[in-house]
Amino acid sequence: MKKILVIEDTENVRQNIVEILENEDYEVYSAENGKAGIDLAFNVQPDLILCDIMMPVMDGYETLKEMRKNVATATTPFIFLSAKNSPQDLRLGMELGADDYIPKPFTIEELAGGVAMRLKR
Repeated sequence: MKKILVIEDTENVRQNIVEILENEDYEVYSAENGKAGIDLAFNVQPDLILCDIMMPVMDGYETLKEMRKNVATATTPFIFLSAKNSPQDLRLGMELGADDYIPKPFTIEELAGGVAMRLKR
């Protein structure tokens, strides 16, 4: 079973994403901010990370930078989930090493499809 880490500060959004992914038969872990997500990623070794950008403690950009610095998570596929979806936001995420970007709001099909596609690669 593939492991997915969801890093999202808004509790109800985080719970909804977890529920959607569990219904797709993934083993899902979640964290409320980037710092907690990094700690969890090192312990769990997920197959994919989904991360919001605008969060307290450590935002998504900082989280991705830290993940890419560590051997354990440097090559883990990383998808941003965010309402920040201007061309500049997308470009910055990709320049930092994000593998994909799913803009909020998204449908169940968009989320599940994006995750499945990234895990196949």
